[in-house]
Amino acid sequence: MKELELPRVLTVKQLADQMGENPVDVMKELIRKGVMANINQAIEFDIAATVATVFGFTVTPSPEPKEGSTVHAQLAQEDASSKQVARPPVVTILGHVDHGKTTLLDAIRESNVAAGEAGGITQRIGAYQVEYKGAKITFLDTPGHEAFTAMRSRGAKVTDIAVLVVAADDGVMPQTVEAIDHAKAAGVPIVVAINKMDAPGADQERVKRQLVERGLVIEEWGGDVVAVPISAKQRQGIDDLLENILVVAEVAELKADPERLAVGTIVEAQIDPSKGPVATVLVQAGTLRVGETVVVGDTWGRVKAMISESGRRTKEAGPSTPVEILGLGQLPLAGDTLWAVPSEKIAKEMLQQRQQQREKERLSLAAPTLEDTSSRIGAGEFTDLNLVIKTDVQGSIDAVRGALGRLVAEKGQVNFIHTGSGSINEGDVLLAAASKAIVIGFNTRVEPGARHLAESGKVDIRLYDIIYRLVEDIQKALEGLLKPVLKEVVEGHAEVRAVFTMGRHGKIAGTYVTDGRISRSSSVRVVRKGETVHRGTVSSLKHFKDDVREMTAGFECGVGVEGFNDFLAGDVIEVLGQAQAS
Repeated sequence: MKELELPRVLTVKQLADQMGENPVDVMKELIRKGVMANINQAIEFDIAATVATVFGFTVTPSPEPKEGSTVHAQLAQEDASSKQVARPPVVTILGHVDHGKTTLLDAIRESNVAAGEAGGITQRIGAYQVEYKGAKITFLDTPGHEAFTAMRSRGAKVTDIAVLVVAADDGVMPQTVEAIDHAKAAGVPIVVAINKMDAPGADQERVKRQLVERGLVIEEWGGDVVAVPISAKQRQGIDDLLENILVVAEVAELKADPERLAVGTIVEAQIDPSKGPVATVLVQAGTLRVGETVVVGDTWGRVKAMISESGRRTKEAGPSTPVEILGLGQLPLAGDTLWAVPSEKIAKEMLQQRQQQREKERLSLAAPTLEDTSSRIGAGEFTDLNLVIKTDVQGSIDAVRGALGRLVAEKGQVNFIHTGSGSINEGDVLLAAASKAIVIGFNTRVEPGARHLAESGKVDIRLYDIIYRLVEDIQKALEGLLKPVLKEVVEGHAEVRAVFTMGRHGKIAGTYVTDGRISRSSSVRVVRKGETVHRGTVSSLKHFKDDVREMTAGFECGVGVEGFNDFLAGDVIEVLGQAQAS
């Protein structure tokens, strides 16, 4: 057998290239092993070794790179304090829909132009910089708190200050609460802009009381949260808001070394038909210059051009400066880190090790399960149990929080990252992933998109319909006594769209595989209107007239289930995998 040396983590394409095999054949073998992975998805050494053995290789692990063997460690070092200088704050504006976030951003841009900035600022790169009384402020124009947290869940720490916009005539609303929780979880100072002070029914005192109920105590009431009344529409209070942002930034003592090689974060990226991959990068330390070689996420390139938010070409960008760059080989992802490096050779070396390191971090930093936390507490380690709680109705939130808040343990404590009513959505899962939290659902359901996101991000979701069972599990976790239980793993779903009679062979369900896969001899359950009507195994699987071993998402197939002939159109066949500990 041929020998093959593999790293701890590599992509499917890298494995195929090293073996000299077609990536499609490798993916098929992975499917046979029960692993659904696309060509760019990373797999661990154990899985890769199993697949390589099938192709006739003897596999050994690659030696771990020694510390200092590349420039990565040097690039990642903290800036020397002697070279650090003050840098502009980076601000993200969050809040409820229709409370005036976009209007406020427009007002800030227009006031800055009126103050004498040459040229007009256009909202072209998702981030921009304004100047107020000789000091600069950088604003990130993210679509909302979910995008803000999605970047943070990928390790990007780009925001220094969060401005929470609350309408004075509407008060604190559900998305306002979510924005507060997301900003708190990020650990950034919050400045409240009480907007629409010109509207009928505006009541800033009511807003302040509601903020206090959510844990934001404003300065005039003895707290540390700055609240500024404004009217973005009338362009009133903008100067006060900018001045308070600068005060908060001064207290935070934001500094960076402008002389080192640049490090930044991708804010957004897109493919331009004429320019190729175009990415907006927020430089966080150092100075990025045209002509420099950069490594970004899983790609690298040479900076061919840099464009400011006003659409003008620029030759360099210092700390806290957003610019659009051209010259990357592939499209990066929002949240990817950009590193400027001395040469192309170092870029390629760093990229290979960086890809492996990112996957190691992704695997090691997955959100913990309730059993993981319990095991750590049981081993004598003090730890916090972070929870995102969603309930069926608003009234249930206080009951759940009150019951869990009374729990006392020596080695662990409960932190409520976010609470709310309604179904568990993708935003809840993103927040849990970024905060290393567990999602608790009480008398509610999980949206399909959130379930898929939780599975890919390894976020633990627990559903309860009896409160004492919820409390009992959390209490056991805090005492280090929670034991794993086996739970069913659903590998796929097939929707019954037609039913065919096959003579003495009974009835066959004409199905469409909506997700995952279904195999001959798979264990399945037939679900009708949310209720399980039969459990059994697949007795036959056909694609048109051909017998097949397996069908994957997007294909139609005929399915027969052992001992069951009562299919109805609209039934769902759930494919069950091997039970796993949870």
